[in-house]
Amino acid sequence: MRRRAVAEGGYVHGYSPVEARRLNDQADALAALLHAGTTYPAGSRVLEAGCGVGAQTARLASGSPRAQITAVDVSEDSLAQARAHVAANVPEARVQWRCADLYELPFSDGMFDHVFVCFVLEHLKDPEGALEELRRVLRPGGTVTVIEGDHGSAFFHPDSAYARAAIDRQIQLQSAAGGNALIGRRLEPLLSAVGFADVAVRPCTVYADRARPGLVEGFTRNTFIAMVEAVRDNALTAGLTTRTEWDRGIADLYRTTEPGGTFHYTFFKAVAVNPGSPTHTRSTASGPWAVSCG
Repeated sequence: MRRRAVAEGGYVHGYSPVEARRLNDQADALAALLHAGTTYPAGSRVLEAGCGVGAQTARLASGSPRAQITAVDVSEDSLAQARAHVAANVPEARVQWRCADLYELPFSDGMFDHVFVCFVLEHLKDPEGALEELRRVLRPGGTVTVIEGDHGSAFFHPDSAYARAAIDRQIQLQSAAGGNALIGRRLEPLLSAVGFADVAVRPCTVYADRARPGLVEGFTRNTFIAMVEAVRDNALTAGLTTRTEWDRGIADLYRTTEPGGTFHYTFFKAVAVNPGSPTHTRSTASGPWAVSCG
């Protein structure tokens, strides 16, 4: 779901086969962390907003095999890749595919029991407008689950000003494209502002070192560093860095994947309820949501 983002500069990561592979690597590496507790009952109507190439759709379908999933994206090309990916990995999946604009969904009010949104709001200039439309199609009492990252949560050893600068260039480019790579920290106020209730946000922390080689490879190398590397040409063209500074930054990021290196990043997972009434009083209880799920 990226029509407004495209109009204002484009999906900053691009639509190449390399990016599609990165998204699938990310979904595989983070499945246990991000999808823990996200299952939907048999027969429930679930909307995945902004399914992209289907990396998260496959996880939803395998985790809730009897739910009725509708996956929506604005790109026909992405939907074609998503269909193929899900068919190859979850052949019995019950998924309907729709090409539509997130801000003008072709669904009636209250049509869905649950809405799932993962790594979408960060690319939108108007995330509040998107959430308002998602609330419209969610029945009263239905839930929304939103997962986003926050590049400001990345820290690592050995520390490097060059590596931090490379990450900052990615943040700047995403902002110029109309998005926000720091949106994870905003989930509670965003959801509350558009009328969702019982908003509960928990941090999902990824920590990788030599004792966790799967995360070093699957997340640090193939997900995070690959994402930063992908904006190299745009960063140079925009005059945000020099080749020497950029290459040093990327080399220093890769140093965190070697023996003695460590890498940390936090995703934020929010669950909220559509109260169906503006007079609903939101719960302030935090309970176990306040602790890391990593």
